Parts: sequence; structure tokens; C-alpha cells
Amino acid sequence: MRSYDFAPLYRATVGFDQIADMMDRVLTKDVTQPTYPPYNIEKTADDAYRISIAVAGFSESDLTVEVKDGSLIVAATKADEDEDRTYLHRGIATRAFQRRFHLADHIRVVGASHVDGMLHIDLQREIPEALKPRRIEIAKADAIEKDVVDAKAVN
Repeated sequence: MRSYDFAPLYRATVGFDQIADMMDRVLTKDVTQPTYPPYNIEKTADDAYRISIAVAGFSESDLTVEVKDGSLIVAATKADEDEDRTYLHRGIATRAFQRRFHLADHIRVVGASHVDGMLHIDLQREIPEALKPRRIEIAKADAIEKDVVDAKAVN
């Protein structure tokens, strides 16, 4: 994989630091991405998303979901099990994990549920009124001329 230098991007832009940092993290080949636990990200509506994480063997009390510094952090720790058990085969992984998802601006976590070994986290994009497109009324030419004439009469 080729490595890219984002230094020119930093010099030529203002306020896009997050994008450059994110691209730098994604393209870094030294960092291995964890594969445990498996997860899905789905778009459930135009401005709604759901992250589903397979957390078989964990209870609600073992899981934590936290939003911090623009990131969604899902972590799990399993209480120590009985050491008296002897496993002939142990294929169910219930090791501790921490999974981090970087959230875009205006994405809000609206809820989380734990059903059938799956942790579902629902997200909603909420665009502020100031950033939504708005329609500007076009005034008729007669109304503009009348205002100009009235202003000249006052002066």
C-alpha cells in the first residue's frame, strides 16, 4: 500500500483537520484494525443509522456505550468466571473489547438496546436550522422602486 503525505492539505486548508486526520488513520498500514467483535453499520432512513454489534455472552451490565469527543465508544468487560470449570473446547470469545466509531458532525446517539446477543445503537443526523437550505423570496420590481422613492423623499 502506498503512503500519502497530507502535509500539503494542512497548509492549504483551514478547518479540515478532522478529515485529514481521519484519512491519515485509515491509510496508515502500521495499525492493525481489530476484527472482534463483528459489527454492521446500516442506514435505516435518510438521516438515521444503526450500528449492530455481536456481543454474545455479554449482559447489559457488562457493556458500556459512551459518546466522547465526537466518538462513539463501545466497551465490554466480562466478570471473572469460575476457575473450577474445565473446558474441553472454548470457542466462544467473551474477551474484553473496546470499539470506537468516529461520528460526523450533527450525528446524535438516540438509543441503544441489547436483544438476542446483539447490541443495537441507533443514530440520528440532526442538521441545525441555520445549516438547512432556505428559500429566499424574490420581491417584485415595483415594491423595490417604491422603497427607493420613499427613502429619497425622507432624505
